[in-house]
Amino acid sequence: MEHAAIHEKVSRLRKFYETGASRDPAFRIAMLKKLASAIRASETGIMKALQDDLHKSEFESYASEIGILYPEIHHAVKKLRTWARPERVPTPIIHFLSRSIIYREPYGTALIMSPWNYPFQLTIAPLIASMAAGNCALVKPSELSPATSALIERIVRDTFDPSYITVAQGGVETATAVLDEKFDLIFYTGSTAVGRVVMTTAAKQLTPVVLELGGKSPTIVEADARLDTAAKRIAWGKFFNAGQTCLAPDYLLVHRSVRDEFIGLFIRTIRDFFGDDPRRSPDYARIINERHFARVTALMRDGSIIHGGRTASDERYIEPTLIGGVSPTHRIMHEEIFGPLFPILEYDSLDEVVALVNSMPRPLAMYYFTGRPRTARALFARVHSGGACVNDTVSHVGSHHLPFGGIGESGMGAYHGRYGFDAFTHRRSVLMRSNLIDLPLRYPPYGNKVSLLKKLFRLLG
Repeated sequence: MEHAAIHEKVSRLRKFYETGASRDPAFRIAMLKKLASAIRASETGIMKALQDDLHKSEFESYASEIGILYPEIHHAVKKLRTWARPERVPTPIIHFLSRSIIYREPYGTALIMSPWNYPFQLTIAPLIASMAAGNCALVKPSELSPATSALIERIVRDTFDPSYITVAQGGVETATAVLDEKFDLIFYTGSTAVGRVVMTTAAKQLTPVVLELGGKSPTIVEADARLDTAAKRIAWGKFFNAGQTCLAPDYLLVHRSVRDEFIGLFIRTIRDFFGDDPRRSPDYARIINERHFARVTALMRDGSIIHGGRTASDERYIEPTLIGGVSPTHRIMHEEIFGPLFPILEYDSLDEVVALVNSMPRPLAMYYFTGRPRTARALFARVHSGGACVNDTVSHVGSHHLPFGGIGESGMGAYHGRYGFDAFTHRRSVLMRSNLIDLPLRYPPYGNKVSLLKKLFRLLG
């Protein structure tokens, strides 16, 4: 899309925002309800588009891309008026006869840039937050998931005034043109590398950003963990969407004493999930394109394959694959895998786990399997991550009561539920002072007032 067309879209968004219509809570609620109805009416088309782009099963599509959005919208509709209400806060005595109020206001015009791996949900979820907060928005979906992106554009076009919410489709040139525009907030979901580009570009115009990135999320299995349950929950989180999940378990750290037993259970679980030939399973997705297929298959050169390893380039298929003999120096341990490869390392003490995880950039998530959940607190105190699960994987992303976001190279800012509303909201601080009394202490000439001022602050302190 050309720069001129992008500029026209953004100009129309700004003009609409200036009318004040999107700030009205009644308008926000009505628009969110329209969005829910539009999604419901398009469910079949959404699942078809996801099948075309990623070979996603209907179950995976509905669970992770459609159904998860309804509670998010319902919660926002229910709580929006409370979230948007001005908040009276205490006022220091030095400002006596004054009131202190926090007003929650939209940023204005937001840019939402979404990825290809969950192309519908990761576009609509931040849009829900933007709408709830009262913003206008330009949505830039990924060109790598063309069927879903086209459907998003149609849903938005048929549901909303293009001056309120609009879509810009295209590749790198469109993304560059979009980022050249001035927005009041940028919300980007995607890779850390592109996140750096987005942040650098935003810095030129001092535009605030929310970055939802990825990273290498460690999965730790203790000797006292319930191994059969751990195998199922880890395999589910790892191979959902063929591993193309920012939150997917990226590598496994298993206690040496249970390594062989756990691997046996894990291989059996893969067969239970997808059969002896996952290529034939209707529940197993495919890699998004040839470039990512080549990148992921190249990572198989590290270590030695314990299970799996079969590929089919004509359909971008990579079998669920376990890789042993991996060391921290291997390439597979230095980049986010984003595919169905699972490197396995063993450890003897948690000190080894802490040292390894802390030697890497801070991950988006961490997963800890243990028979003593209380020990997780000690581990979490020593290792940072954006979020975490104890005895599960990925599931924390499904709660709109928990903030979802990264830390360090895995992102900044958080959203979902109230946290999404806050991400798209500016908190304006207002002090309302009475005219009944106007003390002369603060006005020049100051003379010897400093001694009185010191006494006053000592008294207040």
